[in-house]
Amino acid sequence: MPVSADAPPDAPGPPDLVLRGRRVVAAGGMGPAAVHVRGGVITAVTAWDEVPPGAEAVDVGDAVLMPGLVDTHVHVNDPGRAEWEGFETATRAAAAGGVTTLVDMPLNSVPATTSVVGLAAKLAAARGRVHVDVGFWGGVVPGNLEQLEPLWNAGVLGFKCFLCPSGVDEFAHVTEADLRAALPVLARLRAPLLAHAELPEPLARGALAVAGLDPRRYAVYLASRPRQAEQQAVALLLLLCRETGARIHVVHLADADALPLLRAARADGVPVTVETCPHYLHFAAEEIADGATDHKCAPPIREGENRERLWDALGAGDIDLVATDHSPCPPEMKGLHDGDFLRAWGGIASLQLALSVTWKGARERGYTPAHLAEWMCAAPARLAGLDGRKGRIAPGCDADFVVWRPEAEFTVNPARLHHRHPVTPYAGATLPGVVQATYLRGRRIHDGGRLSAEPTGRILSRHTR
Repeated sequence: MPVSADAPPDAPGPPDLVLRGRRVVAAGGMGPAAVHVRGGVITAVTAWDEVPPGAEAVDVGDAVLMPGLVDTHVHVNDPGRAEWEGFETATRAAAAGGVTTLVDMPLNSVPATTSVVGLAAKLAAARGRVHVDVGFWGGVVPGNLEQLEPLWNAGVLGFKCFLCPSGVDEFAHVTEADLRAALPVLARLRAPLLAHAELPEPLARGALAVAGLDPRRYAVYLASRPRQAEQQAVALLLLLCRETGARIHVVHLADADALPLLRAARADGVPVTVETCPHYLHFAAEEIADGATDHKCAPPIREGENRERLWDALGAGDIDLVATDHSPCPPEMKGLHDGDFLRAWGGIASLQLALSVTWKGARERGYTPAHLAEWMCAAPARLAGLDGRKGRIAPGCDADFVVWRPEAEFTVNPARLHHRHPVTPYAGATLPGVVQATYLRGRRIHDGGRLSAEPTGRILSRHTR
């Protein structure tokens, strides 16, 4: 029997709310418009001055009115490691950053979401505690082949695997043999497989190469995870994708040298999609100070030239979307006390800052809020199969919005972050793009820095469109 999810209401009749502005991002462009909402659902997008009598009207002026962000790569770590993050703090941070939908990764929680029992534990931990809508990925690990179809039937939005050690014992990495067993099942189900694409053999060689070197040096950490690990993993995934027809999504692409492989496969019609992350688009290896372990993630942040090629690929459509890979941990695990990159936890928490971080680089390179809406709203919703409800300002979609001021700037103050642990490599940075308000199904859940006390988020399932 499927795990139950919260169903959206029907929305007949005239609008009860109209949001309008001079810069509304809809239908692939940006301009004046009025968005009509009833029962938490968008009913129409009309000319700016079409406001029916009796409807509450909210004029956002020259602020940008955009779909609420959809973040498909979030580690909430709950249940079991809620001291790392947890549903309440993660979704509060999301709401403050304009994210109205997130999809939780299946690892770092205990139990992992690798069985229906694990999914049920995840839902029990989330219910009544989420400030934005939340869906779940299931996990592919050695030995859980028989759990994949039950998880899919129970409502997970797809699956995630690691091709190298994940960092936690309860989520083992898969081998080529494991993938060859799982991918035909996922192809039959038409379920996407999200993959952490690094192979263990090149990583082992990298670790040997840096043995005895100063672990505080970022260059040492970078050398410990060579580009070949990512490139060879992508090549293996594409080979299996071609053989099985399964949908594969490469998460957090960091190495631009893997792009030619991906372009060639996509040109051949191979069903592969790709994401990168705000930190890969913002930082460069040569800018990271030795000992600055708040910048550690895996795969690692590479050089500035690599960053520019990622931006070019994003603009060209070779990279489909931007997701945070929000992966927090307690401060002591980040190694800030000793700056040891080889021991520190690899993960960057950026749910609350992703829009502004990505906008900074996008604006500098001539992109517009409409580009951000494709990369951070529409494309992630398509990946998760939620595009009938999320990621667009269009009739029939949930009335999820972020209102933000792209010209305004702010300085990142960790004390103002809603993540459980305000550890961030962006501390002190000046970023453009101030989130003014966030709406979830027509209800304002964040307004000028104030968050709604009541958690009104819902659980999303493959069965609720």
